[in-house]
Amino acid sequence: MRSMTGYGRGETDYNGTKFSVELNSVNRKQSDVVINLPRDLAALEPHIRQTINENISRGRTNVVVSYHNGSAGTRKLALDTELARSYHDAMRALQKTLDAPGEITIGAILQAPGVMRAPEEAIDSSAVWPAIERALRAALTDLIKMREREGKHLAKDLIRRLKAMRKQIKEIRGLHPDVVKKYRAALLERIHKAGLPISSDDERLTKEITFFADRADVAEELTRVESHLAQFAHHLRRHEPVGRTLEFITQEIFRELNTLGAKANDAAISQRVVVCKAELEKIREQIQNLE
Repeated sequence: MRSMTGYGRGETDYNGTKFSVELNSVNRKQSDVVINLPRDLAALEPHIRQTINENISRGRTNVVVSYHNGSAGTRKLALDTELARSYHDAMRALQKTLDAPGEITIGAILQAPGVMRAPEEAIDSSAVWPAIERALRAALTDLIKMREREGKHLAKDLIRRLKAMRKQIKEIRGLHPDVVKKYRAALLERIHKAGLPISSDDERLTKEITFFADRADVAEELTRVESHLAQFAHHLRRHEPVGRTLEFITQEIFRELNTLGAKANDAAISQRVVVCKAELEKIREQIQNLE
């Protein structure tokens, strides 16, 4: 089980050029890969996206690829002397044609497009892809390890909350059989206080108690909640992405708890349902961080 939050970095060298890949990921319901590449490497974006999607199924992943040429310090500016001469001749001809005064300076010629430029830095993206892929996979390894460590911490917290919910459900099971008995006793007491001539074995009383017992029966809801909790715990032990599955199971548990609380007709049970809902809300917040 993994978190969606993490960071990874990888570096590699290719013919004196150092390539680095940085990855960071944050929460996102779907997979979203944002890639920042130098212009010369733009053609590699599909390869990078595919590699990441093969390893990460959920979350926003930001990718930054950069490179540094180790020999950059010894490289010199490129001067196009022929182009500079052409500019100079064209300027002199224009000056003569327009009979325009003024001096044609070396500064004006150097500012002309293409006369002075940085050395060519174009990189063959297909040739360097194997090196960049190695850096990318190293960064992915770091990223996934961090996501797994964070996932283990989240799993511990979720297991603790599941145990707390199981304890409440167990107590509700123990309280549930007495709900009908308490209702019958309370109903008889109200009848006697009202002075109504109804015996304890009156058919009308029996029907009312039977109707209440059927309406307040939460055995099915308790069984389903216990089943969902068991499924939740099972998925926590899996090594594949489980975030979406756990979100679905959490929704189902909320639905059963709502029904259970509405049917219980007992203050003690209702209090325990509230505790379960509070724990489940915290669980729902936590699983938003899971891949």
